[in-house]
Formats: sequence, C-alpha cells, structure tokens
Amino acid sequence: MAKQRNKLSKALNSRYKLVVLHEDTFEERAAFSGKLWYWITGGVSAAAILVILTVILIRSTSLREYVIGTSLSVYQRSQLVDAYTRIDSMEQLALANDIYLKNLQQVISGRAGETLEEASGQQVKHEHDTAATPAASADISLSEDELALRELVESGAPYDLTENPGSIRAGIASYTFYSPIKGVISSNFSPKEEHYAVDIAVKLDEPVRSTLSGHVVFASYTPETGYVVIVQHGNNLLSLYKHCSSIIKKVGSFVRGGEVIAFAGDTGELSTGPHLHFELWYNGNPVNPTDYIAF
Repeated sequence: MAKQRNKLSKALNSRYKLVVLHEDTFEERAAFSGKLWYWITGGVSAAAILVILTVILIRSTSLREYVIGTSLSVYQRSQLVDAYTRIDSMEQLALANDIYLKNLQQVISGRAGETLEEASGQQVKHEHDTAATPAASADISLSEDELALRELVESGAPYDLTENPGSIRAGIASYTFYSPIKGVISSNFSPKEEHYAVDIAVKLDEPVRSTLSGHVVFASYTPETGYVVIVQHGNNLLSLYKHCSSIIKKVGSFVRGGEVIAFAGDTGELSTGPHLHFELWYNGNPVNPTDYIAF
C-alpha cells in the first residue's frame, strides 16, 4: 500500500514540459513546464469554468429556447397559464353574449332559447319523455292554477278578459315585486359610480328568488360576475342576479315571481364576499330596486 502511494506521489510530482514548435522549422516558440498535478488541477479548473460560463450564457440569453431539456420559469409558466385562461374566458363570454341576444329574440317571439352547454355541443338530459305527445307534455308542465283557469275559460263562464291586458301594467310602479333575497344592503344603487344595482350581503347558499314572473334568457358563468341569471319580464322589464354560487334554472325556463332560481354565493373576480348583486332594468334603463322592493 505504501509503495503504491509513493509511486502515485512520484508520478504526480514528476515534471512535464509542453513545447510549441513551428511546423516547418521546428523552432521552439513557447514552452510550459510544471508538475503533473499542476496540469491536472489546471485542466479540471478550466473545464469547470467553461461549463459555468456556458450555463450562464444559455440561461441569460435566448439560447435557452433552443436547448433541449430546458423548461419555462415559474413566472413564465404562470403568465402562459393566465394568457390561456383569459383567451378561454373571452371565448366563453363572446359565445354567451351571442346566445343571450339570440335567446332574447326567441323569448320575445314566444320560443325557448338554448343554454351555453347546448350551444357548445354538450348533451342535456331531457326532463320529460321524448315519446310523449306535445299536448301531453304541455299538460304536464301546467300548474293546477293554470289548469283551473283553462277549464274556467273553456266552460264559457261569464268572465271576460281585458281587451288589452298590457295596458293594465302601464308603469313599473304598478307591479308587485318579490324580494329576491333578504339581507343587509352593503352597496347602494349609484349611477355616478356606474353601480346600477344593489348589493345584498347574505349567508352563503341563501336561495335567490325571481322578483317577477318571466323567462330565463341567460343562465351561465362569467369571469367577472360569476354565475349570472337574467330574467325577462313583461313590459320591457329585466332583472339580473349576479355572483350566485349555483343556478337551478336553464335558459328558456318560465319562472314565477318568488320562485327560487339560484343560490347566493361569492363567485367572480369582482365579488368581495357572499352577496347578491341585483339589477332592475326598465325600457333599457337601470332603476333603483330599493324604490320598489323592500330587502
């Protein structure tokens, strides 16, 4: 063992000379001499410095994009994910706006619209048997009050309907509104601040009710306001319910005043806590809901 150590020590301490000669004249141009372990240490150090400089060059320049095996940083990855999320949200919002306009036209003409899921090609399970006849399906969807009214009219009883029922509802003040939810108003109606609604702070998953009878023309998710329901009522009245936790009605559904259509939540980027953002529009203009509804 000692002999091997002495032999290795002697080899490492042996001196070697590196000579640079001219190729044609063999004239000595440069010479470097030193012990073997000097040359080994210098070679390893030079290789390490070369590797470090190469890594620094690749990481600090655009060369990293062309080197196989490199990956995006955490910041760049988050930026990429955020960009894809925004693009997807914009596509969903554009599709939802198209469906909303289409459904408004269909509801006004007396036809039911379609949901965002149906427009995206997803299959929606039917609530009734498709083999049933149209008359039977219509009878099933009617309530007891509607059936009683039908029987009364068809029986020829001495009750006449008004020639123009729409004239009875000449103004918004003539309606009796249901309170969509009971809670504490956390933000009032303020046109100056472009806040065309009242925010009602409530517990999570409190039931949200339709303020009047009408048809659901929008029921979907938006990035800023979360789950949103819009109900079209008579006389150019629209009611909007935003930041819901979930929706239980679909587009085209007829809802009665006071009927549960969703549950209050904290969804959407603009939400700061469990509450209901409620808007009321009449003839295309926002009105203060607190003038007609007691929350």
